[in-house]
Amino acid sequence: MKQTLGELMRMSRICRMLLATCLGSMILVIFYFQILRRNPFVVDGCCRKGSRNALQELYNPTQPELSGAAILHQTRRDQVVDSCRVHSASSRKRRVLTPADLKHLVVDEDHELIYCYVPKVACTNWKRVMMVLTGRGKYRDPMEIPSNEAHIPSNLKTLNQYSIPEINHRLKNYLKFLFVREPFERLVSAYRNKFTLKYNSSFHKRFGTHIVRHYRKNASADALLNGADVKFKEFAEYLVDPATQRSSPLNEHWQTVYQLCHPCHIHYDLVGKYETLEEDANYVLRLVGVGDTLRFPSYAKSTRTTDAMTAQFFSNISTQQQVQLYQLYKLDFLMFNYSTPSYLRLD
Repeated sequence: MKQTLGELMRMSRICRMLLATCLGSMILVIFYFQILRRNPFVVDGCCRKGSRNALQELYNPTQPELSGAAILHQTRRDQVVDSCRVHSASSRKRRVLTPADLKHLVVDEDHELIYCYVPKVACTNWKRVMMVLTGRGKYRDPMEIPSNEAHIPSNLKTLNQYSIPEINHRLKNYLKFLFVREPFERLVSAYRNKFTLKYNSSFHKRFGTHIVRHYRKNASADALLNGADVKFKEFAEYLVDPATQRSSPLNEHWQTVYQLCHPCHIHYDLVGKYETLEEDANYVLRLVGVGDTLRFPSYAKSTRTTDAMTAQFFSNISTQQQVQLYQLYKLDFLMFNYSTPSYLRLD
């Protein structure tokens, strides 16, 4: 009898241990799946090898050499978020984006990318690269694509061409990136390209004649007809004129990045910079998984607009115009962590 009672007690202890083990396992499983629900990238990172997209590789890098860059880009994202928060607190204007605001966002379905192109920030070469990525073998070398072909709208699909649910899905699940540049260098680069080169006669006719007519005293008949000799001072006066900003949005070549890409409404995962163009661009391509076969094209450093060149152009405009231009582009300076230029006379 005593032996039977002892055996029953031992069996009872074993059952309790088994029950505790099972309950513990269930708790761990439940906790594990709670983690997966909070961080959907965990499944892909540990269990579905080879199926990671660029967005997952950015936030949870598996390649050690990408970890340092991930920290840098987190800092840049934080800068944008902080600047937008300050701007939102001080601004009375509130707006909701419409599909028409998304025409600068190029979509790559195959690699789940969205690129907001900013003119005068290597956008021609980026469009070439996007054509290679979306071409499914049609293109291999970006530089084999003529520059004018890169700017044909039908060659790339933009986000405004999708339905609202499709737009929301892509904004949530695709890696979104843009490239920025020191605002005044970009502005002077646009002026030099559109108003000092003879082949840009369409800009001379469309904008040059208007600028000469409104901001030049005693303009010659030829200047009024062709608009081919716009001075930077006249261009600056046109930009800061309230009538210009009331009439229509600024042309994309000198519109602010804030207005082109809407970084306070769209959360960009990666902000590349013109000053570190090749490094940042090739980082994007490594995230996509094509870094071994596709490199971002080099650019001609000898022809680019420099800080010294920009300072020279700004020395020819008044202090008032300098202050007004800085106010116009101030958000771009703040969001993308560009210092106020030392040559500005803001006092």
